[in-house]
Amino acid sequence: MERPNAWKAYDENSLNELEAVSCRYRAFLDNGKTERECVKQAVEMAKAHGYTDLADAVKAGRRLNPGDKLYSVCMDKSIMLFHLGQAPLEDGINVVGAHIDSPRIDVKQNPFYEDTNLAYADTHYYGGIKKYQWVARPLALHGVVAKKDGSLINVVIGEDENDPVLAISDLLIHLAQEQMGKKASEVISGEGLDILMGGRPLEGEEKEPVKALMLKILKERYDIDEEDMLSAEIECVPAGRARDLGLDRSMILGYGHDDRVCAYAELEAMWLLPEIPASTCCCLLADKEEIGSVGATGMRAHYFENAMAELVNLTCDSYSELVLRRALKNSRMLSCDVSAGYDPLYASVFEKKNAAILGNGVAFNKFTGSRGKSGSNDANAEFLGRLRRIMDDNKIAWQTAELGKVDVGGGGTIAYICALYGMEVIDSGVPVLSMHAPEEIINKADLYEAVKAYAAFMKEA
Repeated sequence: MERPNAWKAYDENSLNELEAVSCRYRAFLDNGKTERECVKQAVEMAKAHGYTDLADAVKAGRRLNPGDKLYSVCMDKSIMLFHLGQAPLEDGINVVGAHIDSPRIDVKQNPFYEDTNLAYADTHYYGGIKKYQWVARPLALHGVVAKKDGSLINVVIGEDENDPVLAISDLLIHLAQEQMGKKASEVISGEGLDILMGGRPLEGEEKEPVKALMLKILKERYDIDEEDMLSAEIECVPAGRARDLGLDRSMILGYGHDDRVCAYAELEAMWLLPEIPASTCCCLLADKEEIGSVGATGMRAHYFENAMAELVNLTCDSYSELVLRRALKNSRMLSCDVSAGYDPLYASVFEKKNAAILGNGVAFNKFTGSRGKSGSNDANAEFLGRLRRIMDDNKIAWQTAELGKVDVGGGGTIAYICALYGMEVIDSGVPVLSMHAPEEIINKADLYEAVKAYAAFMKEA
């Protein structure tokens, strides 16, 4: 049973819309290489579409009504957008949720050192990466430094065309006989991912003069001292902009498609909702999915539940914990995380008829997990049946998929965490090639169909 290619159904108007969405998405990727940068953009877009801060409504004790649009930020790393609907919250809400963290290399808290006329920054990689992919390529630094006085310094080095880039060196092929004999997981070690920061000594400095010049530049440009790195969050990411891929410009090559492509599709979908939707709709963008959804900004934390409690309090005559529990239980959710796109060059790890095909639209994963569905959310057939109707009624290109062959591997999303509330949840995302590589690949048609799918779900689920 083959699903049709989405491109075949497009007219000129659809193609123009697709290109416009793709252009806006590339800009979102370029300006959102960290979770903080994604949240900042989401807030700016939300405000432009009439959303106000939930915290202000809470502080004022303002009564909320159908049609109100609000956002709530958690520690500048996660964000929720709510568009209040006609139905009471107790009947449940329609949620589209994604994550905005991506695999990367983090700079350690005590990072800087000098060795043989070269200055380095020590690192600790974040999420699942093939470490050998991160060497010998241009890298940029993005993040924040928190000063002792409470001020926050934003850092971006390596993106402007006049900026220097950074890099992690690799061993020359002429001396790499031993390295080439190692397993891919051992070719580059975690401790070998140190970033090359400089190679020129500071005149008149005798002790670690190259490191001294590097620190002097950081002080002059950013007012950052070495001790300030103790309270910094600096992420090392691929330098450069997302680009159209293919002679037909049908795809996009860029850093962070997992999972910012689904996050962006959710945001676009929110702007397509009617003035007063039938049910309250929520766009949930979470942090820390790549390391298990842990911490105060990961999906395991309670900020979504807390925001729902505030909504209950501001929409009901009196707060009720039972109403909150019913609202969570009766909700419907698409856990919008990317799917492994079928790659003909690596066909042996896929079961083709149950794989996500690039260009065939948004992919629904009834279950994730690994091998015997370990760690999976396994959606109800009844929920998937309703989704089939919504997608087909709205002429949306969609497909079903699994991550790969049963015994090959696996992975998880935030779906099983939200399912703990008792709500209906299924994974739904854009197929990706080269997932978790520094540069990933998506098809523009799948992004376009995801926007339409998420909007239709929120309107009709």
